[in-house]
Amino acid sequence: MKALNPETLRAPFAAYSHGTEIPCGMRLIRTSGQLGIEADDSIPDSPFDQAVICFGNIRAILAEGGMTPEDVVHVTGYVTAREHMAGYMRARDAFIGDASRLPSSTLLIVSGFTKPEFKVEVEVWAAQAVAE
Repeated sequence: MKALNPETLRAPFAAYSHGTEIPCGMRLIRTSGQLGIEADDSIPDSPFDQAVICFGNIRAILAEGGMTPEDVVHVTGYVTAREHMAGYMRARDAFIGDASRLPSSTLLIVSGFTKPEFKVEVEVWAAQAVAE
């Protein structure tokens, strides 16, 4: 895979790439949007804590499919208010870590989710070479 960051564009605002090239023949995982709810149905108030749960769920889904955060090619995050962006970004950056290739990324501010307690939702695409 290859990060695509044309020199003619302004540099990304944060730790992401403008695009990601996924070669033909790669195995893909697409997650559903993950909300900040624990297995015991508890929902923390903090957007950061909710985002940590989202990314923990994504890490588990990727592991189930034999992948890691290093295989993530795109992250889409949704927050319910501009002031939730910092907590989300801190959790996202921790999830991405020191990746050798930064994924592309989109962050949207939305009016809400199924429960008013939810402040963050995250979904990803991941890709990995097919084992031969």
